[in-house]
Amino acid sequence: MSASGLTRRRWLGAAATVAAMPASGVAGASEGAPIVQPRDPSPAAFVARAFELRRLAEAAGDQPYGAVVVKDGRIVGQAPSRVVAAGDPTAHAETEAIRDAARRLGTRNLSGSTLYSSARPCAMCEAAAYWAGIGGMIHGAGLSDAGPPRLGRC
Repeated sequence: MSASGLTRRRWLGAAATVAAMPASGVAGASEGAPIVQPRDPSPAAFVARAFELRRLAEAAGDQPYGAVVVKDGRIVGQAPSRVVAAGDPTAHAETEAIRDAARRLGTRNLSGSTLYSSARPCAMCEAAAYWAGIGGMIHGAGLSDAGPPRLGRC
């Protein structure tokens, strides 16, 4: 088997592993399962959870991104990237975390919440955060403050 064939085979095998992962992004958890909150609810703890989700996505063969939505000091939505697993180019970690938060809270209005992610949200994810009413975005290990989401920022 050629090197490119072996790489493709590994990638497809990893994609199947991610596809079998529950929607919550945590092996063994079911969608809507309670979110384990950090002992010390701080920006560093929230970004650490985003990086934990990033590691899960990467280990499962998906793109290496993770994100959480926090409101009133509690994680209300979380997700790893599911682009490969779902075969959906819009299933970025940030949009999936926003979707999870909206489902859990029963509203599309996430005003007063903050999006924490392992990397700077792309324009699509920032637009999703804008439309959800998210008030701020923090990303990366350095806790970079991207401010409130805006439309058309590139």
